[in-house]
Amino acid sequence: MKILYTNFHYGDGGGHTTYIVSLARALHGQHTLHVAAPADSRLLRTMADEGLARTLPIAFGSGLPTLPRQLAEQRALRRLVRDEGIDLIHVNGARDHRFVMQGLLGMRRPPIVLTKHNSKPTDTFGNVLRARWATDRLIAVSADTKRLLEQGPYRRCPIDVVRNGVDLERYSPQPAGTGSALRQQWTQDPQALVLVSNAGTDDYKGWIDLAQAIARLPDAVRPHVHMAVAGHLPSAQQREQVQALGEVAAQVHFTGLLADTRVLIAAGDAGFVLSHDVETISFACREMMASAKPMLVSDYAGLPENIEQGVDGWVVATRDIDAIAAQVQALYAQRDALPEHGRAARRHAQREFGLQTFADATLASYHAALASP
Repeated sequence: MKILYTNFHYGDGGGHTTYIVSLARALHGQHTLHVAAPADSRLLRTMADEGLARTLPIAFGSGLPTLPRQLAEQRALRRLVRDEGIDLIHVNGARDHRFVMQGLLGMRRPPIVLTKHNSKPTDTFGNVLRARWATDRLIAVSADTKRLLEQGPYRRCPIDVVRNGVDLERYSPQPAGTGSALRQQWTQDPQALVLVSNAGTDDYKGWIDLAQAIARLPDAVRPHVHMAVAGHLPSAQQREQVQALGEVAAQVHFTGLLADTRVLIAAGDAGFVLSHDVETISFACREMMASAKPMLVSDYAGLPENIEQGVDGWVVATRDIDAIAAQVQALYAQRDALPEHGRAARRHAQREFGLQTFADATLASYHAALASP
């Protein structure tokens, strides 16, 4: 099969990049892959560096100032689809979806599959157009996402639930001592509880909620609890929020963007993803679980679908600072048991989060799209 992936994100690209790269690594060698993405994107760079796919730099711009470039790029996209005989196009966001719809207008096009990666509403005119004219099948990354799609214009399309898969060899329990040097930079307290996240520092990720929860812990517990987040360094406004917590600010740590987050994960006792917007299922959550870290997650969107409550993680009410604080206090009290909960998280990942499971289910969606009249 000849598959074209599109993604509009420049720079790092977050979970979209992880999603497409994971699929490409699983499908490379069995299928011919093409990727269209911005020239400076991590996605295009990774595809080229690893030889996973042929690449087409496209900015996926919008608006009158970039119209000449848009038209030129749409012609290039059209040529690629026609000349390479693309069998299926897999789009991953509103901007690249719109661009593909416009670029292929009037030609006999291959089936288009859309993955819904976020929890943003779909009741816009643009979504109505794309659902009608440029979508043959959808992939929802969680059951919650499918329910969202069924409430809008995409309900006319077949929808498959395919939860994200992670590389279980790459994200696996690390040798003893891995991450200890990084942890020592944060705290040398032998009684510390360290909560980590590789989900990033966007406001909606809810990390400030955890910081505020730590500030509400009892005096006997509060100084021993630290948190660390990998991602873009916090903005001035975010730094002000942290500093407003007083002494607790020294217990909130940021690593910046990491090429490899495994050391960060290894440095923690448990992971957290406390999103309150946009999120669907969270690659980061699944990567941490595969790395044998039990998880603290909010009950937002599909996050609870990752967790067996009390076994490999704990679900708390979204943005409920007191509830988060109570659960963190409970984790501190049972910190000696966290490694066993982490082993349960690893077993859960091995059962359900594997790349091959993810790739096979995605391929089944592709074949169903190709088989539709």
